[in-house]
Amino acid sequence: MLDNTKTADWTETEWDAFTTWLKGMLHSDKVEVTFIKADGSERVMNCTLQPELLPKVEKKELAEDAKPRKENTTSMRVFDLDLQEWRSFTIKKVKKIQVTIG
Repeated sequence: MLDNTKTADWTETEWDAFTTWLKGMLHSDKVEVTFIKADGSERVMNCTLQPELLPKVEKKELAEDAKPRKENTTSMRVFDLDLQEWRSFTIKKVKKIQVTIG
């Protein structure tokens, strides 16, 4: 379980390592993430980034002058398995992670 009293003192390197670990877990398993929303309320989300559980998306052709999207390092975009929609959460607002393996 993630302990917010300890994560308050994490360095950016530790947050980067946590983000990398969490992305890896989301790509291989279903994850229950408990986090604090922007309005201060707590939310529990069952989510994943497992390719076989994501909706099929048609590739759009980019315009020649289109700029690539900059990666957001403060929030994580995931697929909410209950709502069947894309959602995101602020990484530093995560309170708890529960992973279901298999």
